Amino acid sequence: MASMKNISALFTLILACGVLCACTATQTARGNMVEDFRMAEITPGVSTQSNVLKSLGSPTTKAPFDDNVWYYIGQKMEKKGILDPKVVEEKIVVVAFDEQGIVQTMEEIDADRMDIPKVRDKTKTGGNEITFMEQLLGNVGRFNRPDGGAVSTAGGNN
Repeated sequence: MASMKNISALFTLILACGVLCACTATQTARGNMVEDFRMAEITPGVSTQSNVLKSLGSPTTKAPFDDNVWYYIGQKMEKKGILDPKVVEEKIVVVAFDEQGIVQTMEEIDADRMDIPKVRDKTKTGGNEITFMEQLLGNVGRFNRPDGGAVSTAGGNN
């Protein structure tokens, strides 16, 4: 009987460890989280685009209408159990170059900016709204002929 108690205690311990491990937070990194010591390597007015590429890597994105503005965007997210992931840390660095490719400015954008809420409304589309019963009964009377042609209800001969 002592071995049965040991087995049940071991099973309980394994189950408790499994439950505790399932609740631990999972962290993920997205984008390019630029470290401060890498930013210190860049000197406005002196550093070039190639220096920035060597120090910070490829930009996450470029400005849509100006290839001389680069954005480095990085996020660290944390997910606990079945809950939605939350942003724990975010860093956005903007590097602007002049026409010769020399760094004009490099700044970090404030991550405490306003969050825009997501709206889950649907855009109305044109056309008829058909109920389930109309869909179900809509094909009654429409069938294929044994010779392979379809019967038309538009009044034409097939």
